[in-house]
Amino acid sequence: MQIRFVIPVILLVASSLAHAQSAPAGKTPEQLAAELKWLKPGEVGRIADKAEFHVKEGYTFLDNKDTDTFLKLNGNLPPGNAYTIASEKNRWFGVLSFTDDGYIKDDEKIDADALLKTLKERNVAGNEEKRKQGVPTLTLEGWSFPPRYDTETKRLEWGTRLRAQDNNQEVVNVSTKILGRSGYTNAVLVTEPATMERDMADFKVALKNFDYVSGEKYSEWKQGDKVAAFGLGALVLGGAAAVATSKGGFKMVFLAIAAGAAALWGGFKKFFGRK
Repeated sequence: MQIRFVIPVILLVASSLAHAQSAPAGKTPEQLAAELKWLKPGEVGRIADKAEFHVKEGYTFLDNKDTDTFLKLNGNLPPGNAYTIASEKNRWFGVLSFTDDGYIKDDEKIDADALLKTLKERNVAGNEEKRKQGVPTLTLEGWSFPPRYDTETKRLEWGTRLRAQDNNQEVVNVSTKILGRSGYTNAVLVTEPATMERDMADFKVALKNFDYVSGEKYSEWKQGDKVAAFGLGALVLGGAAAVATSKGGFKMVFLAIAAGAAALWGGFKKFFGRK
């Protein structure tokens, strides 16, 4: 069996907007995006009936249906189970999705060097597949910062540096995994390398408004609940998908969120001030 290894990536390439979903006559993608139901401060966004995002001043939220539309407007294939949080003051947004792989034990020591080696091997294989599909490649160059786990918040985060083939632009991917009782929430920051540090700090502030609902918190795990067949290290590699692929079980799937998305967000957020 031929196995295709694929790494989820945030592709920050401004040219991607040229491939965005066609807008009706008289309306720009920015205007269409501004017409989506962005939640206002005081409202609560539900994430897969597992978690909530309490919208505070300066931030907003889209449900999964409007997130699909938003991602299409940015030239992306919507995963169908994603939600959007965004800053109204800075040029970033985050894509959140819940995976019910079970309770993940967090007692594993993370070997960043070994993980990077595996990620680079999969990056090579993933780029081969991209070339076959005529998609620009991204070369993994190293960590922006290595995986680190916060035992209090039960959050695992890391950043990678990649190089885009078509314009030689450096791309920064920042991923956060938030552990819960029955799985984890994947939170991916979409931003630009030049503002990554500032936006990462703002992203963390926004995620303080995220929490699992009662009965789904990590601390509420009970004997007999489903336990994931992998630990923190495999979570960096893709969770259950990485485990199954390593055993020849199934193919992993491309997730490419175009970075023109950050540019689009910066373009249409001015519309909020007019409402």
